[in-house]
Amino acid sequence: MAKQLPSITSDLRQFIEQQKVFFVGTAAAEGRINLSPKGMDSFRVIDENQIIWLNLTGSGNETAAHLLKNDRMTIMFCSFEGKPLILRLYGHAKIYHPRDAEYHQYIHLFPTIAGARQIINMDIEMVQTSCGYAVPFMEFKEERTQLQSWAEKQGKERIETYWKDRNTKSIDGFETNIIQ
Repeated sequence: MAKQLPSITSDLRQFIEQQKVFFVGTAAAEGRINLSPKGMDSFRVIDENQIIWLNLTGSGNETAAHLLKNDRMTIMFCSFEGKPLILRLYGHAKIYHPRDAEYHQYIHLFPTIAGARQIINMDIEMVQTSCGYAVPFMEFKEERTQLQSWAEKQGKERIETYWKDRNTKSIDGFETNIIQ
């Protein structure tokens, strides 16, 4: 059964640290709802009510656009191995770009990943667990390397051009503020 908590417990923190994928949900007041899968070594629990994650260059930048319109965010983890569990983190988030001091405050917590474009910082208001009984077992094979290889090949200047060409607006036309 679902259980609501005010913060991340030590057991839930251990669960989070073992996961290979998480899902991020955001929405502006109008337009499309965005749900994005995230992977790689890009998620950190700062404390029981604060997390950060490293947002990498992608085909879109929906999360950033939505958070500028409405700072609500939900993060979900699912247990694909071992004991069944679904974990949701609910809260409000801020975006930090490489031009922001806060980005540099946190970037050292992650490995160097080419194409890192933002750090998302979320203050957690509520944690919810549920059974996860219907989530299938899936075995982790390995991380994909295509994004890292592509970003390394592009280099900083071409990545910034890509951001300008493809990451400045959401699919609904909302600004992302990636370029200023």
